Amino acid sequence: MMRMSLFVVLILLQLQGSTASPTVTQSPASKAVRLGETVYLSCKASTGVDDDLSWYIQKHGQPPKLLFYKIATRQSDTPSHFSSSGSEPDFTLTIRGFQAEDVGVYDCLGAYNGPVNTQ
Repeated sequence: MMRMSLFVVLILLQLQGSTASPTVTQSPASKAVRLGETVYLSCKASTGVDDDLSWYIQKHGQPPKLLFYKIATRQSDTPSHFSSSGSEPDFTLTIRGFQAEDVGVYDCLGAYNGPVNTQ
């Protein structure tokens, strides 16, 4: 009998950039996942992020590790069962065949490239 383990994947979203108040949102904030499952993590960014969207994972006790940048450009050590896609405003990180070592906090980071409002 195959034993299926249940994991919780936490997803945090951040946005860096100007004071123009851009936003990044995601849902859900956490997700229960079974080994072998395909997992979709969604990120919605406000106007101005364009293609400057990155995904990170932070495993317990370790610093964040870059998975993808410029939406779908894979970091050299990103596992092949991870993929990233989308365009402003909707982005998705897909994990096909979730593995125990995939547990962590996932971060969607968008850099705002729009105009800066100053007063």
